[in-house]
Amino acid sequence: MNTPRIKPIAVLGAGAWGTALALHLAHRGVTVRLWSMVAAEIDALQKERENKRFLPGFTFPDHIHAIADLAEVIADVENVIIAIPSVAFRQTLIALRELQAPHLRIISATKGLEATSGRLLHEIIKEELGTQTIVAVLSGPSFAKEVASHLPTSLMLASHHQAFIHDMQNIFTTKNLRIFPTKDVIGVEVGAIIKNIVAIAVGIADGMQLGANARSAIITQGLHDMITLGNTLGAQIETLVGLAGAGDLILTCTDDQSRNRRFGLALGSGKAAEAAEREMGHVVEGKSNLELALHLAKKQDVKLIIADAMSRLLKGECDAKTALELILDGHA
Repeated sequence: MNTPRIKPIAVLGAGAWGTALALHLAHRGVTVRLWSMVAAEIDALQKERENKRFLPGFTFPDHIHAIADLAEVIADVENVIIAIPSVAFRQTLIALRELQAPHLRIISATKGLEATSGRLLHEIIKEELGTQTIVAVLSGPSFAKEVASHLPTSLMLASHHQAFIHDMQNIFTTKNLRIFPTKDVIGVEVGAIIKNIVAIAVGIADGMQLGANARSAIITQGLHDMITLGNTLGAQIETLVGLAGAGDLILTCTDDQSRNRRFGLALGSGKAAEAAEREMGHVVEGKSNLELALHLAKKQDVKLIIADAMSRLLKGECDAKTALELILDGHA
């Protein structure tokens, strides 16, 4: 598919995922303006032409421009991809709002819940940038390194604006990266929230060498939790058993590229949570969103068995063995 002539695209967030998306678009011939709220990160990207901290080994093509000034980043830009950790999501939106750019179309590539309110991220976009803002959510089974390496990847893009989805499919799609459309924004977001929490539990079980049977049972319970919460919020079952739900769940739970899984592996081997997270060198979204997910579930009057067990463990209310027993005694 030929890349259409388009304006530059802004990618906000220079972590591994934001960098991988920038690399993919740049190799498509799209001019990408890559931004981080940490000025030192931009300085390093400009000098090294590589993200040595978060995604080493991939030299930036000329189409990637690392820029520290957000106003410069979004000047004459129509499409903005946000790949900021959820803890800084609203802060980034406020910065965009203050630049008075109502024309922007937003793709949220951030996974999780809003850090202070525990709300879904598409709701925060509408709240900060206005209800008329065109929004999409991008998710699915995708490790940043594999996207940057042009390995086969399938993602879901959710939006109620079909023209936006069509435009983004034309821009993103290659023989190795496929974008599948859906209107189910809630389902795509719920899948991305729950899968990280489940991956911690699976990591613990594997760290304790409990075997493939236990791993399969925990993943199944995780899918059950995902569907339970999604149903109450209005998600479609097809989404939750598709790429953005079960697909991303399987990926995150079973491969050590997942830092949520690696965090669980460390816990399962007896390491303290603080030390395990420190060693990650990245945000562990499953841990960050754990209590938020439980709060959301409580508001919907449903129980998330895995999130509840992980919360008890991290609060010191039980040990890892007991936490896994609570999960394996669940009702999936």
